[in-house]
Amino acid sequence: MIPALGYAAHDPSSPMAPWRFERRDPGPTDVRIRVEFCGVCHSDLHFVRGEWGPIKYPQIPGHEIIGRVVAVGDAVTKFRQGDTVGVGCLVDSCRTCASCGEGLEQYCENGHTQTYGGIEKETGRPTQGGYSSEIVVDERFVLRVPDGMDLASAAPLLCAGITTYSPLRQWKVGPGSRVGVVGLGGLGHMAVKLARAMGAHVTLFTTSPNKAEDATRLGASQVVVSKDAAAMKAARNSLDVILDTVSAPHDLEPLLATLKRDGTLVLLGGAPTPHSSPSAFSFIMGRKRMAGSLIGGLPETQEMLDFCAQHGIGSDIELIPVQRIDEAYERMLRSDVKYRFVLDMSTLAG
Repeated sequence: MIPALGYAAHDPSSPMAPWRFERRDPGPTDVRIRVEFCGVCHSDLHFVRGEWGPIKYPQIPGHEIIGRVVAVGDAVTKFRQGDTVGVGCLVDSCRTCASCGEGLEQYCENGHTQTYGGIEKETGRPTQGGYSSEIVVDERFVLRVPDGMDLASAAPLLCAGITTYSPLRQWKVGPGSRVGVVGLGGLGHMAVKLARAMGAHVTLFTTSPNKAEDATRLGASQVVVSKDAAAMKAARNSLDVILDTVSAPHDLEPLLATLKRDGTLVLLGGAPTPHSSPSAFSFIMGRKRMAGSLIGGLPETQEMLDFCAQHGIGSDIELIPVQRIDEAYERMLRSDVKYRFVLDMSTLAG
């Protein structure tokens, strides 16, 4: 076993703290990675505080991992020592079901293994995430980071980036498409950047008029304040697809009204309580659809990284030492970050 150091939650309410633990020795197809940067996701906060159900502590979160390969197993063919790589939300899946066979491991029909909070097949122990000095992952679940990318701003692409890229690809967004984005946070700001780079006209829906300037900077062609009934009425029947990134319950009826015939509202934000149910006529009268989307599989995530490298896209970040993670969580709850925290893991031993 490999000695490692992480920053862990030891119970639902105490501050996170350093924790020494062990990673498994690399097997023939494993890649051992020294973690350099790790993005901070809302999922991390909810998970370690036990808000998604009981967990076994200590627990190290983090699934937006950028690092350097320090060793590879004898059978590894994709990577070598010194490569810059990424690890996202998954570190394994059954690899045999139809979804895995199509490169859609996020929908593994027998259950994928999450980067933290899952069960490691090799050891039977809980998986531990990227707020740590290193990680060992099978090469199939390791991603190549293209040359020239800013590594810190690339980290959130492995969750926020792929979560918004995947539905844009699924609903075939391209030049001439009209895309709505609800919310300008960690997911929303990536959705605006990616849709714009794909050639779409982007409309941002926000409850905050003061976000208009930033939305325009990020690539939005139009900003609609959703509390403004006249502005929402003017936007009716104008959009092909909407990515709703908001993770709090809200009224979906006005958003459905802005879709064209055959348009789709895609839910990306996981609200803790249900949205109010839209009227059936909101769908019937325009043959409209409401759908959901998770992250992407490994092939699509690699495609996303390559696309971002080609178009010079990264997340807007605030880089912080790992010792400030509890402060970052509290600021995230207040939406006090533009637009993603990233941990500088070189500070872990400091």
